[in-house]
Amino acid sequence: MITVALPKGALLKESIRLFQQIGLDFSAFNDPKNRALQIIDPTNTARALLVRALDVPVYVEYGQAQMGIVGYDVLREKTPKVADLADLQFGYCRLSVAVKSDSHYERSLDLPAHARVASKFVQCARDHFHSLDLPVEIVPLYGSVELGPITGMSEAIVDLVSTGRTLKENGLVEIDLLFESTAHLIAHPLSYRLNQGNLAKYCQGIRETIALQQTELTATQ
Repeated sequence: MITVALPKGALLKESIRLFQQIGLDFSAFNDPKNRALQIIDPTNTARALLVRALDVPVYVEYGQAQMGIVGYDVLREKTPKVADLADLQFGYCRLSVAVKSDSHYERSLDLPAHARVASKFVQCARDHFHSLDLPVEIVPLYGSVELGPITGMSEAIVDLVSTGRTLKENGLVEIDLLFESTAHLIAHPLSYRLNQGNLAKYCQGIRETIALQQTELTATQ
């Protein structure tokens, strides 16, 4: 029996739907009355763990799950030792630098040296400004990061943006894009190599499903 790590939050429903398409049903997690953090597929061939998105690659890296679904943003922030097998083409967002809309900053390099930048993506933010050779102070925040510039705690933020509505409603504007992010399929490298629990078959099924969906989407455009 293989174990799959599924992320709580925005990626969960699409992740469950994708596994249903390859014959694994974890839809019990969609029931708001269900408090279980572990369920077994009705075919009794796979188990799913419901974990925080940031913890998905941890469970996979340490072998407690053989495969999982996680945002590319998490992979960039955590750099876990996992096999990144496929871009699943859903859960699109982007990691951006944002500032107050009434500021004079138009790009990251406009920020003053040693400016404060609030972010929950500490490593990604640090790497971005290091690549620009611009020394800044990264302020770790794990709640409403938008409050950083609003309260004057920071000159800028580095945060995920989807529609941009939250930024706009809080008087913020994007000035730089670090990278785009979608959901990715990951696996424990050794488990994948040894094909533990027929893991390769499930991974291949997911890749074929995504490829078919992209073909059908292209055909309708």
